[in-house]
Amino acid sequence: MHHDHHHHAGHEHAGHDYGGHSRGAGRRALTFVFFLTTAFLAVEVVGGFLTGSLALLADAGHMASDAVSLGLALLAVWLAERPATPRRSFGYKRAEILAALANGVTLVAVSVWIFVEAFRRLQDPQPILGGWMMAVAVVGLLVNVAGAAVLSRSGGESLNVEGALRHVLADLLGSVGVIVAAGVILLTGWRYADPLVSAVIGVLVLASSWKLLRDSTNILLEATPRGVDAEQVGRSMASAPGVQEVHDLHIWTITSGFPALSAHVLVGRDENCHARRRDLEAVLARDFGIEHTTLQVDHAGDHHAALQALRFPTRRD
Repeated sequence: MHHDHHHHAGHEHAGHDYGGHSRGAGRRALTFVFFLTTAFLAVEVVGGFLTGSLALLADAGHMASDAVSLGLALLAVWLAERPATPRRSFGYKRAEILAALANGVTLVAVSVWIFVEAFRRLQDPQPILGGWMMAVAVVGLLVNVAGAAVLSRSGGESLNVEGALRHVLADLLGSVGVIVAAGVILLTGWRYADPLVSAVIGVLVLASSWKLLRDSTNILLEATPRGVDAEQVGRSMASAPGVQEVHDLHIWTITSGFPALSAHVLVGRDENCHARRRDLEAVLARDFGIEHTTLQVDHAGDHHAALQALRFPTRRD
């Protein structure tokens, strides 16, 4: 993304810790849940094959996607902390978004497999050991409750922590579903409960992928951040004292919790460009939570030909 960073008023960035504390807590939570998930995954896979339960295998498939996604998230957090370079001026902060996108895609693939296998089992129900199925599902429920508690306590705005929590909560509901199916099989012997619950788990998995795919794709497309009204930001800037016009306004997200803004601002002939820029930076930080800004401030009427050219943004929406 290329920007014209020519300034009539010099631009300074204050040192900001973009969620450093919450990211540290998030990393510890992700690490704990990663090892917890990986340990139980082996138990659930073995349990699924021994009991003949597709619902357990479906939940194990979701657990496997959890483990892969958590591993990617931890890698992304590590990469995001690497320093910026002249070639990568934002460092690897977007690595987190790529991992979140991978989370979503993995969940879609898992849900498709569950639907296909559930349909096959509905055509040909398999014998299932309900008692062992129940035991494994109860352990899975306890594991997911522990994981959800750890992740929710870590807080923060990280898409990866949010993504991991969504995985765990969907798995928690899945474990409840498996327990219900095991109870039905134990009490009535109705084998269809297993593939039907598996299909419900598939729907939960698919639903949990939607928000991740939407948010990560929007960030990669550099859409205006959710919860930010670009028109409202533009009107607020244009109504600031001394400002005559704001154009080439772009608001995007570098990584979760790190919004950025660039704009070309025209001020009156008698205005101090430096002072007006500082005023606008204060407004953007206070009213909209946008602290990473690049503002080109010019006097109205200066460099007319250049201003006309700038009406064609170098960044495409």
